Amino acid sequence: MALLHVTIGELLEKQVELYPDHEAVIYPELNLRKTYKTFNDSVNIAAKGLMALGIEKGEHVAIWSDNKPEWLITQFATGKMGAVLVTVNTNYQASELHYLLEQSDATTLILAESYKGTSYIDIIKKICPDLETSKRENLQLKALPMLKKLIVLSDQTYPFAYNWREVLDLGQEISDKALQTRRSNLDEYEVINMQYTSGTTGFPKGVMLTHHNIVNNGKQIADCMKLTHQDRLCIPVPFFHCFGCVLGVLAAISKGATMVLLEQFHPEKVLAAVSSEQCTALHGVPTMFIAELNHPNFDQYDLSSLRTGIMSGSPCPTEVMTKVMDKMGAKEITIAYGQTEASPVITQTKTDDPIELRVNTVGTPHPNVEVKIVIPGTNQQQKPGLPGELLTRGYLVMRGYYNNFEATKEAIDEDGWLHTGDLAIMRTDGYLEITGRMKDMIIRGGENIYPREIEEFLYQHSNILDVQIIGVPDKKYGEEIMAWIIPKENSNLTEEEIRDFCKGNISWHKIPRYIEFVEEFPMTASGKIQKYKLREMALEQLEYEGGKP
Repeated sequence: MALLHVTIGELLEKQVELYPDHEAVIYPELNLRKTYKTFNDSVNIAAKGLMALGIEKGEHVAIWSDNKPEWLITQFATGKMGAVLVTVNTNYQASELHYLLEQSDATTLILAESYKGTSYIDIIKKICPDLETSKRENLQLKALPMLKKLIVLSDQTYPFAYNWREVLDLGQEISDKALQTRRSNLDEYEVINMQYTSGTTGFPKGVMLTHHNIVNNGKQIADCMKLTHQDRLCIPVPFFHCFGCVLGVLAAISKGATMVLLEQFHPEKVLAAVSSEQCTALHGVPTMFIAELNHPNFDQYDLSSLRTGIMSGSPCPTEVMTKVMDKMGAKEITIAYGQTEASPVITQTKTDDPIELRVNTVGTPHPNVEVKIVIPGTNQQQKPGLPGELLTRGYLVMRGYYNNFEATKEAIDEDGWLHTGDLAIMRTDGYLEITGRMKDMIIRGGENIYPREIEEFLYQHSNILDVQIIGVPDKKYGEEIMAWIIPKENSNLTEEEIRDFCKGNISWHKIPRYIEFVEEFPMTASGKIQKYKLREMALEQLEYEGGKP
């Protein structure tokens, strides 16, 4: 299958030519609708506004906001005028934001006023107290000397920042010809997007992705879902993450499909959007689908239009996948697997794959993508059916980590293979099973134990809503197994009940020694469960109870 050779801006322009009056963007909550032509017009004005501010090709423009319409416009505006869009996690606080802006050499920050009760304005003032006495035309900030401009997504005026309306007004001063000249100087192999890895170990790293990386990944994702311009894709996952801006936005745009968008995830708002807009596709991480399926008003919404979508971001429980297909009607839902460094999708199931393959595997590699499984710590190919580290190579591999040569060298070897750090099994039929992260694998008394296997088993218990398995240090066995469980409402689950459920059904050495019941798991803003935080909580809990491992 041939790869596309276009920039992000050219991808959008192509759909404007094909489907000018077709709906591109719908925000049900905001009563906002834009056709491909009117959306593209908004993008062009914003691109010219950024140029009017003096932002040059290759400059780094950070955006810190939930899924506002301006975020979506900025993704394509920077794509057309050549600035590198640096996406910022909506959950970031002062120290994290300071690190990202400094490490990324961002010259401009586009930010919402607030998010979930947290004032972003207060946070940036905390980092840069001298903002109060700075002129918005050319900021001079001690803490962030590279940062020269702020743009606030608001009608409110701040002496140290432009607001969005002012940027659009400035865009009127730039000619269409000037934008066209800027666009013609862009190359598809140039970096256009930087996303910071969630940083579960060490500091986050800036993943540099090109037009070529993410445009093609978006198209191949759409191909796997059999998306067409007639589809309506509901995207409740955050734009700052690849799931939102590539699997969602670029996949939809690559086919001229309609995007139905939510500024923030809320399970009932998702159900309402799918129902009212007759969405044919829905994206989400497993925890989102769990929340939707278990919402008390679930049965009030008509989801009969659903056909496909993607469940990704963390291992997908079989029971949840089956319910999404049966109760939600998304019979052609797909599973995608990947990581930011791979633009991000490496493998995906197909819409017509048998249920067994869609619930037990992450599919096969995309076209133009190589995958091999090696014995961990070596480059020696692993035998089919045995777990090893998954490596990938092809158009999808990132350019590298920004200003971090050593980490790049560690991730991408001399032959161009990206080392994912994920454990996987290559089946004889060519489908892949992800068994966990290399660092998540539990070694108990010399036995390799894969958390996913125990999680899948425990999901079968009728009173378990969600479960995560981790390893904790143990003097006798090296590591022991701990289960963190979210019980279903009014279930009164006990540790004894869980262990009785395990006995005779899974090997004795896989039965959790420690069991903890909680109401929720620590998660990233993109919905990924942070197992490292569960480990930290476990160590505190075990010490507190006097059971030092």
